[in-house]
Amino acid sequence: MDADQEVVAAWEALREHWLIPTTGNKPSRFLFYNFLRLTLGPTFRFLLRLRIRGEHHIPRKGGVILAANHLSHVDPIMVILASRRTTHYLAKDGHFEKLGTRFVMKSTGQIETQRESGGLDALSSAADVLDQGRALGIFPEGTRSKRTEAPFLLPGKTGVARLAASYPECVVVPIAMTGTRAMMEPQKHKLPRLHKRVTIQSGEGVTWFQWLTDVNGGNQSATSLKALAEKGEHEIRSELAALYRGFTDQLMGSILALGAP
Repeated sequence: MDADQEVVAAWEALREHWLIPTTGNKPSRFLFYNFLRLTLGPTFRFLLRLRIRGEHHIPRKGGVILAANHLSHVDPIMVILASRRTTHYLAKDGHFEKLGTRFVMKSTGQIETQRESGGLDALSSAADVLDQGRALGIFPEGTRSKRTEAPFLLPGKTGVARLAASYPECVVVPIAMTGTRAMMEPQKHKLPRLHKRVTIQSGEGVTWFQWLTDVNGGNQSATSLKALAEKGEHEIRSELAALYRGFTDQLMGSILALGAP
């Protein structure tokens, strides 16, 4: 086995400790979502004052995690417009309560999560998307920033790292958005101000395996991973948690470096 295969095998030996199980829900075709994206997407990109940069970093097919900063209700739409992918987001169950919004959310492939069910169920729903080779949009901050002045970027939560670790060959693309807060500021604007300039900057993506073995990332080797597998349950989970935190912090650093306010 070459070095990469040894790392893959060593990581796989830890599978029971990092695997996020899927819900088992079968994939849908989301024909209406694809229709809207292909017909209205170009129109919105033309009419809105969008500056889209680095879109070549987003894979055209296969599972991908699009990780962006979160400033406004319009953020998911902006990422979808920039990615040109059928991108799925997790959404709180409150968005599915009214018939009209429920139709929009369901028909565009957004995924309902129950507030009382906890984070693991949400991650399992996200794993469904990646398991089907689709694009998953995620805001690592976990919520919109409530800050009233810059810097708005919050520390990232490690769910994005756990997903990356469960799909270690899936690319995670950092995305920085500026201007979406001015377009539709939370608690202030009921409708988006479409004349406002929005910039969406995508950066170079990285897979979990690439980060894990990079000396400036996880700095792990097949040998160190095999040694980790020999440790007790508590030590394994503690060291994995440290890796998740390191991945998340570096991802947030990339989003900041791309220009997130």
